[in-house]
Amino acid sequence: MIEFYNVTLKMGRKDLLKDLSFRLFKGEFAYIVGPSGAGKSTILRLIYMDLFPDAGMVIVGNYSSAKIKENQIPYLRRELGVIFQDFKLLPDRNVYENVAFALRVTGVKGAEVKRRVLRVLSEVNVAHRRNLLPQSLSGGEQQRVAIARAIVNEPFIVLADEPTGNLDMQNSLEIMEILGRINRQGTAVLMATHDQSLIEKFPHRVIRIENGRLISE
Repeated sequence: MIEFYNVTLKMGRKDLLKDLSFRLFKGEFAYIVGPSGAGKSTILRLIYMDLFPDAGMVIVGNYSSAKIKENQIPYLRRELGVIFQDFKLLPDRNVYENVAFALRVTGVKGAEVKRRVLRVLSEVNVAHRRNLLPQSLSGGEQQRVAIARAIVNEPFIVLADEPTGNLDMQNSLEIMEILGRINRQGTAVLMATHDQSLIEKFPHRVIRIENGRLISE
């Protein structure tokens, strides 16, 4: 489903990633781990094609970094859900509209928007907060809304970039439970993290990166 073939990415003279190869399979849950600056977020950006390799190739579903055209990238991203450490919610829109926006930009309209938004808000237990602005929510609630936005288009994979990094342990555990439930429903999850305690509590395949290289799986 996702394949990295001998991927190298440079920034100036520095190799952010060096000859990196791995595969992620349909419905899999995997962690990308490594110290700060190891290349975890870079890998995720290559998957949603915010970055492109200097050598090698990234294949995501039917798209290839070597062949994709600029006007195809939005269509690729509609098949992915992305969750960030700092939530990236729209501050001037309430919870409902933050999630609905992800549908409207893809052309979904009317009653279908309402049905799907309320469904995913219920799945992450924030439907009762749907009329509030993000700043009225706790960090854990904001991350739940971000997850709802990521899954409302029914992506084949969720990319989670340190999704628990700004949360306390209780909220982190709840977010991990939600991600696990999403995965059990058939959606793949690729999560960048440095939190070893979460990996031990919720064990899945681990892809370990150091200095831009694959160290172990």
